[in-house]
Amino acid sequence: MLRRELLRTGASVPLALALSSAAAADGTPAPFTADTVPALARQLASQPFKAPDESLPADLGKLDYAHYLGIRFKPENALWNGQGLNFTVQFHHRGYLYKDRVDIYQIVNSQALPVRYNPDLFTFGDIRPPTGDIGFAGFRLHFPINRLNYLDEFAAFLGASYFRAVARGQGYGLSARGLAINTAEPTGEEFPLFRSFWLEQPPQGADAITVHALLDSKSASGAFRFVITPGEQTLFDVEARIYPRVDIATIGLAPLTSMFFYGPNSRARTDDWRAAVHDSGGLALRTGHDERIWRPLINSHELQISAFSDVDPRGFGLMQSPRDFVYYQDLEARYEKRPSLWVEPRGNWGQGIVELVEIPSDKEVNDNIVAFWRPHDPLKAKSEFTLSYRLHWCWSEPDPGPVAQVVQTRAGLAWNGVDRQFVIDFAGVPLDAWDKPQPPGLDVGTDKGKIISAVAERNPELRGWRVSIEFATNKQKMVELHARMMDGDKPLTETWIARWTAS
Repeated sequence: MLRRELLRTGASVPLALALSSAAAADGTPAPFTADTVPALARQLASQPFKAPDESLPADLGKLDYAHYLGIRFKPENALWNGQGLNFTVQFHHRGYLYKDRVDIYQIVNSQALPVRYNPDLFTFGDIRPPTGDIGFAGFRLHFPINRLNYLDEFAAFLGASYFRAVARGQGYGLSARGLAINTAEPTGEEFPLFRSFWLEQPPQGADAITVHALLDSKSASGAFRFVITPGEQTLFDVEARIYPRVDIATIGLAPLTSMFFYGPNSRARTDDWRAAVHDSGGLALRTGHDERIWRPLINSHELQISAFSDVDPRGFGLMQSPRDFVYYQDLEARYEKRPSLWVEPRGNWGQGIVELVEIPSDKEVNDNIVAFWRPHDPLKAKSEFTLSYRLHWCWSEPDPGPVAQVVQTRAGLAWNGVDRQFVIDFAGVPLDAWDKPQPPGLDVGTDKGKIISAVAERNPELRGWRVSIEFATNKQKMVELHARMMDGDKPLTETWIARWTAS
């Protein structure tokens, strides 16, 4: 199963919803206000979920990947092209895995107008163009993010409630999505989808664009507002209103999805010429008590679920690290240029957990990593739940704080051929400035097994320190370890937390 493809196609539910007068479905402009999409979401939530027909002409419904890529949008037909704006919009065609119809509107002077499908907007290669208004599958945004005289694609919304973006100089990698429901549950995951989008036409010279989205699924509907600012970091300021149809306990808010195939800490299952293959190297956390945590990702033979309890978290993210080409050696994929994605909560999120799901994968095309916030209390049916946060598509954590960070983690068999060993490199200002004759202190421990030794030595190649931990598994199937460097009772580094599994 290609999880990356499954996740992006979602529930395959096209839009066949009467959007009342707000939709401007007959082509007549209709008023659009801040309450338009929330009102539609509330209306949806008051009714049983209905999956509209997903039918497509046979030529489109049976496309393989190569032929789908042959359908190309004509750039000269981009929305707002030639109007002197900093943004244009191009559209994704339906077909292959992307069968859901997504209705798209533009907002001009507080009036909503539908963006009409027309086969003349595309070239089809050797595929017969469809007839009629079959709608779009999604869209992508363009902006002069890298060069002043060229509008690069920097963000895309395509498949279920998935969207992704890049910062300046980056290439696409991990994704975000609107909502996750029942992730890794035995009952099977539910994939909400964006059914409609409203794109606000930006004014002349604007460096941000606003997108509204209507979300729907069996368990909930929702209204999303994204204020998107591309640049050195690409920022998504998100306001979400969720309207549950039923009580939802296993909900994931601000969900992130990525790929970890292997790295120096987890490569027992691979035989590959590259040293590492991943879109994200670890989960970073900044707790409500301002502790910094780094959890390196793994690809085990069995499903792994980790929960980090917190109150009012200050941030979490799936981060790509290291950033050196030599670490990946892939001239095509350029994993060192994949975005990191940091979630910055706005307001108090209360009690809950950051949940990390690691799904076994035997291919690098599979999105097998999921992270999200799960509130302590279930979302109640017939209620309104609001959430605000900022997404940073970035190179590194926006505010790493005063402690040194984990640069990389390596793992393998210890010298005696029986025990295991982790080697962690830390680097950052507190360690670079360490001038005492003795090494920094170590706080190292494990929940099972036994720590045999833990030593620290300078790593001049990184202007930091290396911590080597040898531990006995004592025939345990899974062992949790932690480590950090200390100056007395003051942390010098973020807390490294790792899981070792027998598989």
